[in-house]
Amino acid sequence: MADLRPTERFSDRVEDYVRYRPDYPRALVDWLHGLGVKPDWAVADIGAGTGISSRLFLDAGHRVTAVEPNASMRHAAVRWLGHEERFRTVAGSAEATGLPDGSVDLVTAGQAFHWFDKDRMRAECRRILSSRGLVAIFWNTRRLVGTPFLEGFEALMHEYGVDYVSITERYADDDAMARWFGHGYRGMASFPHGQKLDFDALKGRLMSSSYAPKPGHPNHEPLLAALRTLFESTQEDGTVDYDFDTRVFAGRPDA
Repeated sequence: MADLRPTERFSDRVEDYVRYRPDYPRALVDWLHGLGVKPDWAVADIGAGTGISSRLFLDAGHRVTAVEPNASMRHAAVRWLGHEERFRTVAGSAEATGLPDGSVDLVTAGQAFHWFDKDRMRAECRRILSSRGLVAIFWNTRRLVGTPFLEGFEALMHEYGVDYVSITERYADDDAMARWFGHGYRGMASFPHGQKLDFDALKGRLMSSSYAPKPGHPNHEPLLAALRTLFESTQEDGTVDYDFDTRVFAGRPDA
């Protein structure tokens, strides 16, 4: 699916990404620490984007190298986190990080994982991991049912989204992730998470997604009108609950 151009399609969505993309819960890091990960482990955050996942591991005491091929995203991460002594960025990709052999104790990849060449990324992880190292893959999965807002929002994505189905099909299921790790798979966990959004934040959150039609696209204005209608019919006290689950998979990819 080379036409999706994963390293380029977020360049003009950076500001919405910075302001409205959700973070990840601290429980994710606590779970990894329960697997033996230590705060002094060096982290390579692959496909780090604007630094959302990097922030999580910095707050837990880790040294973090953010590996990101998109210059606009990388610069946003530096604006946000560049003052941190334990943070640095590298212009690299999941398949070619540019990091030295055996230099990383924990490889992390968040929402960007579904854009990677997963076989080449696995080989790169094995190359850069230290002898004690692990890989943690995680992402936020929006709940599709359960409230009128969630169900209505999913219907809007199918009606107005650009290549929405193609993108959602790229997310791996539990069995696929277990196969990706192979014999080194250590397990998975899921944590409830979410955002409470007013309309402007909901709109910004949507426009940070690569499948949201941009201004000038014939679906853009109809989508925003439908989003406003959905919001007004489902909001409580001026906000809606944008609920999702954070799923994390960990292990050491085998050969």
